[in-house]
Amino acid sequence: MGVLDGKVAVISGGTSGIGARTAELFAAQGALVTVGGRREVEGKELADRIGPAACFIAADVTVEADVERLISETVARFGRLDVLVNNAGAGGAAVGDIPQMDLARFWDVLAVHVGGVLAGLKHAARVMSAQGSGSIVNQASIAARLAGWSGADYSAAKAAVVQLTRCAAVELGASGVRVNSVSAGPIPTGIFGKGAGMNPADADRTAGSLAPTFAEALAAHQPIPRAGTADDVAQVITWLASDAAAFVTGQDIGVDGGISAGRPQSVARAERAVLGRAFARLT
Repeated sequence: MGVLDGKVAVISGGTSGIGARTAELFAAQGALVTVGGRREVEGKELADRIGPAACFIAADVTVEADVERLISETVARFGRLDVLVNNAGAGGAAVGDIPQMDLARFWDVLAVHVGGVLAGLKHAARVMSAQGSGSIVNQASIAARLAGWSGADYSAAKAAVVQLTRCAAVELGASGVRVNSVSAGPIPTGIFGKGAGMNPADADRTAGSLAPTFAEALAAHQPIPRAGTADDVAQVITWLASDAAAFVTGQDIGVDGGISAGRPQSVARAERAVLGRAFARLT
């Protein structure tokens, strides 16, 4: 018996990475899943791999009509909507590029991450409020909490997602609709390769090989000494979608190996040792 038995879910940006793993896990836990995304070949392959519990609908979250159709066709097919995961995303500018920021690209990033989330909230809330129940999970990021982990455009967009989540939670709670967000740390998925100009399929296929590099780069920042995985994030999304989280709303859940809590003790000890030697020389 799965924790999502009988629930109907929509996952935008579900053709790869965290979205794809969430779709697989939802189906394994008993949900009927609609995968939304722009890449039709990958979306249909994923739905076929999952089996009869899944279907794919092509949708670009920057086009409101696409989002409305993603929701309405799901309801027409399955009769209801219990879960929406707003997962669609795209990379932003490089860290430290404010003096060279392309404002047109800035608005494009916000259109995906903020406009896409708002469109999903708008059309899912109409269905869920009428039902008197539902769970919406928005994909935020550690970049919403801490500067320096991504470009200013992506960070600002994700910070907006966290606040939009709170606004929706307090508005929709009385209708039985819960709204939360998940802020993942650096997870080796295809988004990094795509941002570097790789072919999307190649970026998705090779993402897992980046785990050792991520673990090494994060050693000074992340208390849990390994790279996170798409499954780490999907497990938390699944919990938020389930009835086990029935009294949780308006929250941003960090899935970052402890980065947002503070530096690893080993790093702090090494730093204190350096300071101790400096003081010893002074005395």
